[in-house]
Amino acid sequence: MEIKSITSPASFKLSAPLKESPLTEATAINSEICAAGEPWMGRVAKGQTFRIVDLEGNQAVDTLFFNANNLEERYSPAHTVQKSGQLYLGLGSKLYSSNAQVMATISADTCGRHDTLGGACASESNTVRYAMEKRPMHSCRDNFMTALTTFPLAEEIGLDVRDIGANINFFMNVPVLPDGELYFADGISGAGKYVEIVAEMDLIVLISNCPQLNNPCNGYNPTPIKLLTWEATNHA
Repeated sequence: MEIKSITSPASFKLSAPLKESPLTEATAINSEICAAGEPWMGRVAKGQTFRIVDLEGNQAVDTLFFNANNLEERYSPAHTVQKSGQLYLGLGSKLYSSNAQVMATISADTCGRHDTLGGACASESNTVRYAMEKRPMHSCRDNFMTALTTFPLAEEIGLDVRDIGANINFFMNVPVLPDGELYFADGISGAGKYVEIVAEMDLIVLISNCPQLNNPCNGYNPTPIKLLTWEATNHA
């Protein structure tokens, strides 16, 4: 399957209606900034709500989910796409695991479409898609490997680089055109837009705040994101 980059948006439609969350940052139990191009890893307990905020807009957020009580079970794009009948995620989308169980549900979304197909950038894909001299550039796969080899949580629970699998690209715009080609197109997110999920099981969340500089997924300018968590009792 050929993947190209374009600088003007291809035609698309939102996957679902937009919905703002009733939750306020003042009641969040955790609020962190993940710097531009950096990884993040944390726990989200069953029933808690987790929000990813695109602070400056047009930022892709590559995300992996694991069942915190059974690390062999993790997010599966194949089950998610097959069970939802949609290629893109939006309000109400359920994220399915490799065991066909619901891991999380998107409960609020002010962006409208999130990619399930584009995968994570890597030194190898940068070389193939762009140029040999791009190989040393920072990538999402590098971020995942860094987190899984240096973060205390990864060592504590026993995740390592062999556990890197398929990811969601929150806020990323990858249209599939009628001829089957995928395009990395200009983003449809904006400053302050967010996606919010409710954990349906205890989760480990691993994020690469994408450092990609070669296609429009980050507007060629990676920017920070904010990560917020609320207890289950605060979920409306």
